[in-house]
Amino acid sequence: MNSAVTLIRSAVLSDAAEYAYAATVPPGVRLIFPAGACPLNIDGSTAAVGDHAGQAAVCVANLRTALAEAGAALTDVVSTRVLVASDAQDDLVAAWEVVRDAFGEHDVPSTLVGVTVLGYDDQLVEIEAVAAVRE
Repeated sequence: MNSAVTLIRSAVLSDAAEYAYAATVPPGVRLIFPAGACPLNIDGSTAAVGDHAGQAAVCVANLRTALAEAGAALTDVVSTRVLVASDAQDDLVAAWEVVRDAFGEHDVPSTLVGVTVLGYDDQLVEIEAVAAVRE
């Protein structure tokens, strides 16, 4: 299945951003709105406590699973928002680098946000995504 997502890059905006500036999907595709991917183990415990990069990796793995169950993959993602519970830019970057590397050449439009707290005990990272697949 080829991706329904077209990434838009800009020749006018800064190339410092490690993602496309926009994405489009054609009419007639099915949109998928997974819940925020959290760093939870199958038993409900929080994985990689105290480790922003480790939690980001678990979030990506859980996002892959949720997308697969909806008939999609990371290459079908239209956009992401990465939430990181920290006021230190280094922590945000550590989480972002894991997410960026997981997406590889499919550098979807993304927003990286520092937040004060997330919903689960010891949770430091959550990834929101929207995906699109051809019917």
